[in-house]
Amino acid sequence: MANVAVIGSQWGDEGKGKIVDWLSSRSDVVVRFQGGHNAGHTLVIDGVTYKLSLLPSGIVRGGKISIIGNGVVIDPWALAKEIQYITDLGIMVSPESLKIAENATLILPLHQRLDSLREGLSGDDKIGTTKRGIGPAYEDKVGRRAIRVTDLANEKTLVNKVNKLVNHHNIVLRGMGEKELNPSDVLKELIAITDKILPYMARVSIILSEARKAGKRILFEGAQGVMLDVDHGTYPFVTSSNTISPTALSGVGQNLKALNFVLGITKAYTTRVGEGPFPTEQENETGEELGKKGHEFGTNTGRKRRCGWIDTVMVRHAIEVGGIDGIALTKLDVLDGFETIKICVGYKLNGKVIDYFPIASEDQFNVIPIYEDIKGWSDSTYGARSWNELPAEAIKYVKRLEELIGCSVSLLSTSPERDDTILVKDPFED
Repeated sequence: MANVAVIGSQWGDEGKGKIVDWLSSRSDVVVRFQGGHNAGHTLVIDGVTYKLSLLPSGIVRGGKISIIGNGVVIDPWALAKEIQYITDLGIMVSPESLKIAENATLILPLHQRLDSLREGLSGDDKIGTTKRGIGPAYEDKVGRRAIRVTDLANEKTLVNKVNKLVNHHNIVLRGMGEKELNPSDVLKELIAITDKILPYMARVSIILSEARKAGKRILFEGAQGVMLDVDHGTYPFVTSSNTISPTALSGVGQNLKALNFVLGITKAYTTRVGEGPFPTEQENETGEELGKKGHEFGTNTGRKRRCGWIDTVMVRHAIEVGGIDGIALTKLDVLDGFETIKICVGYKLNGKVIDYFPIASEDQFNVIPIYEDIKGWSDSTYGARSWNELPAEAIKYVKRLEELIGCSVSLLSTSPERDDTILVKDPFED
């Protein structure tokens, strides 16, 4: 039995939630391995919409174990609210169905405050963060001063760790001329939320190792996309964690043998939220139409997404650094009705043609896309569940993308509904 990791091949918002939910019917365990509650996943099942941020998409299915790994930074208040939200929708959440890694880092209100202050002081150099404390929490993690889930179990040692954390951040706040933190207040906040989080704490790495030995299928669920990877994305306009497939292992305490197939979720066009380079962005009627037809608004923030044509140079880069074995092409139906569809097949940079995604931020802003025109289709692809239901021009579009990115389509999604999916290769059948 193969274990599968799902990652985004663009800037996130590719439709991972639906694909993970679709794949979870074939899995026994679903694991979130990085990111925080800045990553929203929308699922539509039997007409009911579920909007998740921290909980793995598998939580909406009975009989599955859902795991939040150590690579995730967890806002315990946001998690408690999300558990209540999903419970109100009739989904049972218990310590048997949800496990949280004991060594996962916590996001505190002070992180959100710092995030907001920094972004506000950045002026024209702002990153476009969601201001949810993700970056500052990861900074505390690598700075070895973070509060982790396991720390909630020992109030005596928690006091010392809170003091250390607050002392560090008060230096920063003092320099900003802002009101300093009171360690007693921070401690009270943590103690008040402990009982809602601690029951889910578990030795995640052991649970996953035992599941593997028992022949269970594990689905590793990533957040954001490769182009937001802190090392390999459009730095500094990136998230604060690694989003490529090896993180699926380090983010849950597993070794290289635990992963067999990497599925890259790829939208049939391109979107981006926030600041940063976007070579194929269409700030015109085409971009508006893509956004309107694709309902391109952030799940968490409601922010309007920037829209443009698909960039195969960028996707090819994501496939290479992300270790992607096959892609799930989503939102093909949004392209229905376009007379001509453009595909970015290369760039011009400083007068030269290049076929790779540059690393330097100034080059990423300055590249000029080279387009190839593809004939569009007027017939609807919405809800198609087999190749025979697709217009010939739509099939040609998909095949051309495969040629350009050097990777095959494993799944093709034609609507938000879980079952409106064409299966080409089951990632679990290694």
